[in-house]
Amino acid sequence: MSEQLARTWSTPSMTILYEDNHLLGIEKPVNVPVQEDASGDPDMLTLLKEDLKERYNKPGNVYLGLVHRLDRPVGGAMIFAKTSKAASRLSEAVRSRQFEKTYLAVVHGVPAVRQGRLTHYLLKDERTNTVSVVPKGTNGAKEAILEYAVIGQPTDGLSLVRVELHTGRPHQIRVQLSHTGTPLFGDQKYGAGLNKPGQQIALWSAFVGIPHPVTKEPVRLVSVPPEEDPWSRWSKEIASLRFE
Repeated sequence: MSEQLARTWSTPSMTILYEDNHLLGIEKPVNVPVQEDASGDPDMLTLLKEDLKERYNKPGNVYLGLVHRLDRPVGGAMIFAKTSKAASRLSEAVRSRQFEKTYLAVVHGVPAVRQGRLTHYLLKDERTNTVSVVPKGTNGAKEAILEYAVIGQPTDGLSLVRVELHTGRPHQIRVQLSHTGTPLFGDQKYGAGLNKPGQQIALWSAFVGIPHPVTKEPVRLVSVPPEEDPWSRWSKEIASLRFE
C-alpha cells in the first residue's frame, strides 16, 4: 500500500496527502474552485501547477490532469494526475467504478431509513447551474447512485452521515439528500429554507481510494473535516472512522 505523505504549504495553506512521479493527492481547501471559473479567483489547477513548477524547477508548462471534481464550497481529499498516462488510467478507473469516494455530510433531520442506497436520475440546468431529480427516461438525465449511513447521533436537529459515492454527477450528494428530506447544513442552493446566508456547507471529501495507475497498488487518501461547528459535535465519531 502506498504511504501517505503529509506536508503543508505556507501559501496557500494546503496539505499534500500523497505524491509520487504519477500522482498528486491534496486536501482541497473550502471555497477554492477546482479550475478557473468566471469569478477569476485562484483555482486548484493553477495553484498546484505553479507549486510543482517552483518546487521542481520545471521550465515551460507543467502538466496536471483533472480526473474528478469537488464543488467549490466542499473541502477534503482530491487526487490529480501528473502525467497524461496516469490521467488516462485514472479516468478509466472512474468509468469502471474502481474509484472509491467517501464523504461526510451534516444534514438537517434524520433519514427515515438510517442506512440505505439512493438511486435517482438527475438533470442539470446549465443556465442556472442547478440540478434536479427527474423521472427515469428524461432526455439528458443521468443515473446517480450513492449509499449512506447515519454514523452520529442526531443533535440539535442535525445528523452526521457517511456517504459512499458510486457515480460522480454534479451536486449529486447535495441534490439526492435534499430530495429525500435531509438537505445539507449550510447548503444555500438545495436547502435555502433551512440554512442561513453565509453558513459553510457541511460536506467533506473524507476518502479517495484508487489503484495506482502504474503499480496497481492501492493508493488511499484520508482527510478529516476541521474541528469546528458543526463537525465538532461528532469529534469522537469522526476520529474513529476507518476506510477499507
